[in-house]
Order: sequence, then C-alpha cells, then structure tokens
Amino acid sequence: MLGFLLRRLPFWVREPVFIVIGSVLGLRIVYLAVRDHDWGAAGLGVVFLVFTAIRVHTVVRALRARRNAGAAASADGAAAGVGAELQPQPQLQPPLPPQIRPQVQSPAQSGVTGPLPGPVTPEKEPNAWGQAAAAVAVFGALAVALWVAPHVLPSEDGTPQRATCADGEHEELPKAYKETPRTVTGEELCEALNRPDLARLLGTPGETATTASGTNDTAALTDGKVAQPEAEIAFDTYTVNVSATYNDLSTAQYVKLMKYGNETDVRTLSVLGRPAVFSSDHTMKFEINLGSGGSGGPVQEGPLARTLSVALDREDRGGYVDITVWSASGALPDDSALLSIAGKVVPAIPERTVR
Repeated sequence: MLGFLLRRLPFWVREPVFIVIGSVLGLRIVYLAVRDHDWGAAGLGVVFLVFTAIRVHTVVRALRARRNAGAAASADGAAAGVGAELQPQPQLQPPLPPQIRPQVQSPAQSGVTGPLPGPVTPEKEPNAWGQAAAAVAVFGALAVALWVAPHVLPSEDGTPQRATCADGEHEELPKAYKETPRTVTGEELCEALNRPDLARLLGTPGETATTASGTNDTAALTDGKVAQPEAEIAFDTYTVNVSATYNDLSTAQYVKLMKYGNETDVRTLSVLGRPAVFSSDHTMKFEINLGSGGSGGPVQEGPLARTLSVALDREDRGGYVDITVWSASGALPDDSALLSIAGKVVPAIPERTVR
C-alpha cells in the first residue's frame, strides 16, 4: 500500500523520498552486516545503495534537462527580440480615400461572442527544489511517526509487556507507618525496584518482569508496631524481593542473631558507606490442594536464597533493607548482582533520622 502511494506522487516528490529511504536503509544494513560479519546482508545493503545511486543519477539528469530547456527558451526569446530590432521600418503610405478604407467590424457585427482572445500565458512549472524539500519533510514526518508508534501503541507481535506496580493510593497505611518518620511504602519500593535494567543487573538481560507487587506490611511478632514495606519482582529465572524493616536492631546486632539462626555464608561489608552483611538461607516450600479435601502438603525446605542486608543510615541507628534473590531451580546470581541492585534501590529509600 505504501509503495502504491509513493508511486502516485509527483516525480520531484517521489524520487527524493526513495533516495532518502534507500540511502538510510542501505547504509544501516551494510553497517550491521559488517559488524556481525554477515556478508549476505551486506550484499542486500549494497543492492539498496546501487538502486539509490541510479535514482540519484536519474534526478541529476532531470535537473540538467530542465536547466538546458530553460536556457534554450531564454536564448530563443533573446534571438526573437534581436530579429525584431533588425527588421526594416515600413515606409509611410499615403492615407487611402474613405471609399476604399477597410471597414473594421466590431465583435457584435461580426457575430463573435465571448471574450476576445488575449495573449497566451505560459503555465508555470512547479519548483523542483520546493518539491524536493517537501518530499524530505514528508519522509521526516513518516520517520518520526514510525519511531514514536512503538512507544505509544500497544504491542501486537506477542511480545510480553513489562509488569507494572499496582496502584495502592487508596490503601490505608497501618498505624506504624504514621508513627515512623520518612517511611517508604510498598508501592514506592516497587517503583524503585522495577527498573528497566533490573534483568540486566541479574545477568538475564533478555527477560521481562512477569509480576510486580508492593505491600505495606508490619514485621512479624511486633503486634503491628514495626513498619515493614515490601516489594517483589518476578522473572522467568529469578525473583527479587526488597523489604525495609524500621526496628531498633542495628546491623551489628543482626549479625549476632544470625549465629543462632540457619543462615550460612555470612559475610560483612560496607555498601554506600553503610554497614551491610551477606547471608544465605533456604526458602519455605508448601503446597495447597484446592480439591475436595481442601488439605495441603507439609511445609518443606525450598531453594536457597541469597540476601544482602544494608543499614537504613550510615550511623547504623537501627533498621535495615533486605534485598533477596532466589530461583525455583536453586541457581543464584553472583553477589555482584545484589550489590548492583543495592546501588540502585537503596538511595531511593530515605535515610533514617534521629528519633
């Protein structure tokens, strides 16, 4: 359809459009082919460039023909003017007697109706350069439309869209959030975690987030007095969970508690100038049977998860951010992936103020 419309355009509009399209596509294909060592694609790009060169030659010939035709017309006009000046002046004849003077009839007497024929005005030819500029403008508008369309129109090629965080503006926050200054919400954590480059940070750049959620929970065994917002982003390979716990437990005290738990591979370090600690622990796996019996299986030990805990402030006055990664297969990314995620997410969480 687009090719049919382009062929219906005038010559001085159609040819510049074909030249621009052919040169851009040809150069782009040749560049990608040379980069990827794909000589078949390089040949296709050369074909585009050859056809573009032929069209450029055609336009140049047409411009020269128009220029030569204009010069020839100017020369003919000048020659006609010189010939008129060189013609001998007619000799004066004595006036004819009245009886033999020719009678000039008026248009009405001669039976001629309508306007008298006047000098023929030559039809003004279109400006070739103006049409070429209009063609380039049309191509630019098409290019902009094609560039913007994928960003504003929904995808129809089956490509999954990146999951977005749920809007929780109308959710009433627990009392602990109101009593704790500068507390982030689960939705804010989800927005900070749901980055376009999160899959790349995990080492799986080709994946797209399948689910994204944020909750405004409170810490367990605190009677709802400790705010603990949480966000989770799931991919096909890994799942990332980020939570912020606003209690009075410092990172040093947290490390001591790990000695009494099941955490393994504990390693302390500093992240963004704050105390931090790496640890590993198994997730829990349970099944729910929705059949007639309505019972589920026993709770089992799930795959291993890797957690990076970072203090909420540089002075380590209490509270921490947990960044946890796990996968159904049990595979885990390098610790550098957790450090990269912390470098992007932790700055989005306000430091804890003096209470």
